[in-house]
Amino acid sequence: MKKIKCIFVSFLVFVSCSKDADDNLCNTLEAYILNKSFEMGAVIACAASDANTNEVLTFYYPEIGATNIRFYETGSALIDENNFSNYKQIAIKSEPFFNGYLGKFTQLSANEKWIIVTFELNREIKISKPIRSKQNTKPTVWNDEVSINQNVSGMPNFTWEDDAFGDNAIYFQVVSNAQNNLLSGTYTYENHFQYYNTSNVVLNITTQTPFALVTGNNYNFTLMDVSEDNWVNGVIQKNFEAQ
Repeated sequence: MKKIKCIFVSFLVFVSCSKDADDNLCNTLEAYILNKSFEMGAVIACAASDANTNEVLTFYYPEIGATNIRFYETGSALIDENNFSNYKQIAIKSEPFFNGYLGKFTQLSANEKWIIVTFELNREIKISKPIRSKQNTKPTVWNDEVSINQNVSGMPNFTWEDDAFGDNAIYFQVVSNAQNNLLSGTYTYENHFQYYNTSNVVLNITTQTPFALVTGNNYNFTLMDVSEDNWVNGVIQKNFEAQ
C-alpha cells in the first residue's frame, strides 16, 4: 500500500509540473529529483552569518565537472528538513570563494531556515545535507584566535580552542597564499592541524599534495567550527609569515 501511495504522489507532481513549469510545486527539490538518480550528502556545504551585515553565507565545494549548481531553501526552520517538498529553488548567483576553489551564496534573510545545495555530476544529482541557518539565535563569531607553532620550517602547526562555542561536530581548515588561492582544504575532529600533515585529517578536498610554505612569504589560515547541522559556529582568520 505504501508503494502505491508513493507512485500516486509522484504521478501528481509529474502531471502538475507538466501543465505549469512556474508552479510552486515544480520549483521544489522533490520535483527536481523525480525519476532521476541522486545521491544524498554528496555535496560538502555549510553556512555562516557575516559579522558585519548578518547576511547568510552558504559555502560549498563544487567538484570538478559539477554543473547546474542550485540553491534550495525552506520557508522556515520549523519544518521537516528531510522532506524535499519543503525546499524551493531560489535564484541567487553563486560567487567564487578562494578564487573559485569553493563557491559561496550570499543572501540577506530575516528568518532562519533550512538550506540545501545541489549540483549535477556524472549524470546524477548530488545533494548536500540540510543546513540549519542560525543567524538570529547563534550568529557566527569571527576572530583571529589561533596559535601557530612554526618549529618545523614550512610546516606550521595550528591549534585553536576546542568547541569554543558548543555544538561542534567537525573543523574545516584552509591554508591559502597571499593571493587567496587555496593550498590545502582539510577537515579534522581534533582542534589542531599541521600543514601539510594529514595524519588526523578525516576529509580532504585538497586535489594534490601542496608544496611546503616558503620562508618569508605571507599566507592565510582560515578555520570554520561546524555544527552537526552544518552551521558555522565560529570562523578564525589569521594572516602569518612563514618561518
